[in-house]
Amino acid sequence: MKPVTLKQIAETLGLSVATVSKALRNYPDVSEKNKKLVNDLAKSLNYVPNPSAVNLRTQKSKTIGVIIPATVHHFFSNVINGILEVAEKEGYLVILMQSNENYELEKRHVDLLINKNVDGILMSLSNKTNNFSHIKKILDFGIPLTLFDKISKSVNCSKVIIDDKTAAYNAVTYLIKKGHKKIAHFRGDLIPQNSIDRFLGYKQALIDNNIPYDASLVFMCNNNNDFKDGYNAAKILHKNFGDSVDAIFCITDVVATGALKYFRDNSIKVPEDIALFGFSDWFMSSVITPTLSTVHQPGFEMGKESAKILLDEINNKYKGKTVSYKTVVLDTKLVIRESC
Repeated sequence: MKPVTLKQIAETLGLSVATVSKALRNYPDVSEKNKKLVNDLAKSLNYVPNPSAVNLRTQKSKTIGVIIPATVHHFFSNVINGILEVAEKEGYLVILMQSNENYELEKRHVDLLINKNVDGILMSLSNKTNNFSHIKKILDFGIPLTLFDKISKSVNCSKVIIDDKTAAYNAVTYLIKKGHKKIAHFRGDLIPQNSIDRFLGYKQALIDNNIPYDASLVFMCNNNNDFKDGYNAAKILHKNFGDSVDAIFCITDVVATGALKYFRDNSIKVPEDIALFGFSDWFMSSVITPTLSTVHQPGFEMGKESAKILLDEINNKYKGKTVSYKTVVLDTKLVIRESC
């Protein structure tokens, strides 16, 4: 005889699998009536919980899952280092997964981590994630979740971010104060919140300094290859506007580095002919020629803070304490170098 499953209990009672799972674990957000129905039926069917199944966790697995868009990105490698420092001190193992900016792959990673019985999940969303049912599934199963960097405002969980709009605003304002008037923006995809906010910061800085916003000066860099995107955007910019554009604010340092390569290949001098400003303070930004002005994004601190919040929520959950979600906004700063 096959063992009774949570799904069978749920279908018999007309409840969701998540509700059945929570009832069997005595979660406070399940009514006493439903708890009794579930436990009585489970008993009558000789239901035996699987200790390794995520739906009936009775003790910590001492593992957390981390889903990031890319492991090769300098910013995310710093985030990972911050997460590992905190996790290892607390005796946690980390399962690291890469979505490669792919929504479908991200969904599969979420399902895998749920089935792996992780105690909590840390996550930075892919550029293509515009449906959040898989994220909300994590919360439905009672698994603590902290989003960082690329987040969704519609998901009710803790978040660790920077103020992307203000950081971008400050960078573009600096360019304007240096005398630049025709400033292009090499932006990210239309979906991610950080891409949206950096674009809005760029646009607001122009408006506040009486420079008309020109949509033709905004170039999309969303092919999941920042260096190539930056190179190609610079090529199109040069073809369409010649030397009339005097500065570019880029969504990432790698995009800016791609643009720099195009300018070098075509004997366009940076910053004499055109200024460049990046974002994230990639380690190569200080050693390329010319060195790249950028926004310092505290990746290591973001990883540490995200892990601390997640582990606190895990501990509070197992102590039966109410979890209060929080949003932490980390400071950024402008790093001024030779490119502007």
